[in-house]
Amino acid sequence: MHTKGIGGLQDFVLKSATLCSLPSCPPFIPLNFEATPIVRVAVEPKHPSEMPQLVKGMKLLNQADPCVQILIQETGEHVLVTAGEVHLQRCLDDLKERFAKIHISVSEPIIPFRETITKPPKVDMVNEEIGKQQKVAVIHQMKEDQSKIPEGIQVDSDGLITITTPNKLATLSVRAMPLPEEVTQILEENSDLIRSMEQLTSSLNEGENTHMIHQKTQEKIWEFKGKLEQHLTGRRWRNIVDQIWSFGPRKCGPNILVNKSEDFQNSVWTGPADKASKEASRYRDLGNSIVSGFQLATLSGPMCEEPLMGVCFVLEKWDLSKFEEQGASDLAKEGQEENETCSGGNENQELQDGCSEAFEKRTSQKGESPLTDCYGPFSGQLIATMKEACRYALQVKPQRLMAAMYTCDIMATGDVLGRVYAVLSKREGRVLQEEMKEGTDMFIIKAVLPVAESFGFADEIRKRTSGLASPQLVFSHWEIIPSDPFWVPTTEEEYLHFGEKADSENQARKYMNAVRKRKGLYVEEKIVEHAEKQRTLSKNK
Repeated sequence: MHTKGIGGLQDFVLKSATLCSLPSCPPFIPLNFEATPIVRVAVEPKHPSEMPQLVKGMKLLNQADPCVQILIQETGEHVLVTAGEVHLQRCLDDLKERFAKIHISVSEPIIPFRETITKPPKVDMVNEEIGKQQKVAVIHQMKEDQSKIPEGIQVDSDGLITITTPNKLATLSVRAMPLPEEVTQILEENSDLIRSMEQLTSSLNEGENTHMIHQKTQEKIWEFKGKLEQHLTGRRWRNIVDQIWSFGPRKCGPNILVNKSEDFQNSVWTGPADKASKEASRYRDLGNSIVSGFQLATLSGPMCEEPLMGVCFVLEKWDLSKFEEQGASDLAKEGQEENETCSGGNENQELQDGCSEAFEKRTSQKGESPLTDCYGPFSGQLIATMKEACRYALQVKPQRLMAAMYTCDIMATGDVLGRVYAVLSKREGRVLQEEMKEGTDMFIIKAVLPVAESFGFADEIRKRTSGLASPQLVFSHWEIIPSDPFWVPTTEEEYLHFGEKADSENQARKYMNAVRKRKGLYVEEKIVEHAEKQRTLSKNK
């Protein structure tokens, strides 16, 4: 087809398309890019009146670049998500010169992190086995940490948090456990399948035909469930997969909510039982609030409000006996018919909200209100209480930050290898393998490098090696930063090694404080410590 005839396709093409003069021509498969967008910046026009041009320019950039992502965040910011530093610069130049043709202001690059928990360490920071002497100090430190948890919240030795709603009508017991790495990976790979499961569940609740599920989708769901069961083995994980209530954040993330309470009827695999008891239907009316609390807790963790990853929250107990005593039996008699109509639904927001509203209307008519009181609606209290319970359950376990990692392929000659290694180690990089290319004097180095440390990395390597080495960076995976951001020395050896203040560079704390500063959260840092009066040696004149 002649290029002269092409035009006016911007409304029909996104990322890639196949143009042909014959309608029977099969379309070409879009190019598959390994690079995953990870680095984001917020953009705005220098002159606010030029906002329409920026929006139009970003739309065109989104169509033209196969790898970029354009988002409008809840805050109203326009965000570009790019593969890395070079790609970011290329996109910004295109936006300024070709698509929007205006002057733009760009924020500092925003590097994402994830929060998680780990198993308690077996060795301390000086690689000594944690013995009795250490334990005394650690328990002492743990007690100090737990003193941060407000009164009225019970914590047992295994990290089970028991918390009551403000109106004292419901009690929740929540425990947080780290998921095995393989399980987190399976959840990440199957996020689209989890999303389609969620859509299927909501369509079932809306009364659509249950047999419309595609056979292949059903097979994928059972295969996914089988994989989870295969990796979640052992006493602690017994029957866990069948009791999965929700995934999070946004109902498709790499964290799970497990319900072990006795009246639990519905799971992500089966949906609710059709004929449920009155108690079960009442539990389900309030169940959506628990799930919402879990979604909020996984969306922003306690360390620096970043999403969680690889955490399993177990709801061990869900005590509503006091809530039931508060006139719930009378309500149940009155609203028996409405309960039965609601019992067919799963976790559908609209149905449950409808039931809750019906409950609240009846309570307000009777003059006694177990669902709405001076603390607000009972559903809202449950959401807040569940969120708090999840956050405290995380804080009593060893918390860690997870960094996004690039795989870094570098080709270099033997005489500059030392300089390449020096740049990598300075930027917290780690060499995985090094091999010589046959028939040449070139070495191929494979390494991993945190995305947060990658800015200026390519330029620095080229400068240090006089252009003899050039790196190729591709986003690979998330990795736990081994250092504890809240660590303080506890044993004599640690005091000797790190000093009383232990103010040597802690990578996890550095990242955590940087994110907290960016988000306007409180950062605990001392500007002046042990200040002493200073005097000049020269005499006063």
